[in-house]
Parts: sequence; C-alpha cells; structure tokens
Amino acid sequence: MSHTARRYSAGAMIFHWVIAIAVIVNWRLAENAEHAEAMEDKIAIFANHKALGILILVLTLGRLAWRWTHPVPPLPSNLAQWEATLARTVHVIFYVLLIGLPLGGWIANSLSGREVDMFGLFVIPPLPVGENAEAAKTIFGLHATGGSVFIYLIALHILGALKHTFFDRNGGIFRMLPFGKVPG
Repeated sequence: MSHTARRYSAGAMIFHWVIAIAVIVNWRLAENAEHAEAMEDKIAIFANHKALGILILVLTLGRLAWRWTHPVPPLPSNLAQWEATLARTVHVIFYVLLIGLPLGGWIANSLSGREVDMFGLFVIPPLPVGENAEAAKTIFGLHATGGSVFIYLIALHILGALKHTFFDRNGGIFRMLPFGKVPG
C-alpha cells in the first residue's frame, strides 16, 4: 500500500478542517448569542450563526460529493472491532448532524417567518412551510440538543484521534494531515 493511500486526499483534508473550524466557531456563536444581554446583540450574533450554519451545510454536501468520488483510506489494521464500529458510527452521526442541524435550523427559522441573511451578501428566503411558532420552538429546542450532542461527539472524536496517534501509534490524526508518520 502506498504512503498516500493511508491518508485522506488533500480535498478531504481541506473539507474536514474547514468544516471542523466552522462548526466550533458556530457553536461559540450560539453560546455567545445565548449569553448576550442586549436583544440587538443576540439577533446580530444569531444572524452570523445561521449564515455559517448554511455554509456548513453547503460545505458538507461538497464533502460528501468529494468522498463519493475519492477513495477513503482503510481504518488502521490494529483497531479493535468495537473501535472500528464506534469510528464508523460516529462518522455517520457527524454527517447526519452536519446536514440535519443546518436544515433543522433553517426550517425552524422559516416557521418563524424569517429569512437567512448570508453575511450581508444575499438573503435566503424562508422555506415555504408557513408560520408556526410552536413548531419553530420545538425544532429550535431539538436543534440545540443536537448541537450539544455534536460537541460531545467532537470531543470523543478528538480523544480517539489522540489515543490512536500517541498510544496505539497507528497514525491517528496524521491520516487527516499532510504531514506526520502514518505507519504501513
């Protein structure tokens, strides 16, 4: 097996790290908006949160298209079966959340009759779902819960990458970086 076949492609690495940074920034935006005292600050921060969420959705769809057209390296051979199953499960849940959270936020926003301002560049109109404040509130609650679950899964993902890198010494994090040793 070639050295590069043990790593993700450059495109996959770019998508991974850009989306990872965007998700963490978006989580912090949501936290800052929740703790903002002035309503105008809260609205402004949530506007950026919504726009970044739509951008994450678009990037995720691009990442999935990339993944379907570029081979993914196999998991390291020294993983226990439960570790391989957990890794695959967490990755599937990541994709579900990367698509479901922005869509859920957009639907709830639409149920509130609001458009999404994309950083002042253009506006995405509400989806044609009608207005329903109670449904919007329920979906926003699920959105917040999903966001919390996502953060815990990200922590698990980081811990797993560090374990595989420094304890198992199987390349772990270096499979998603253009440098570092990925053993054969």
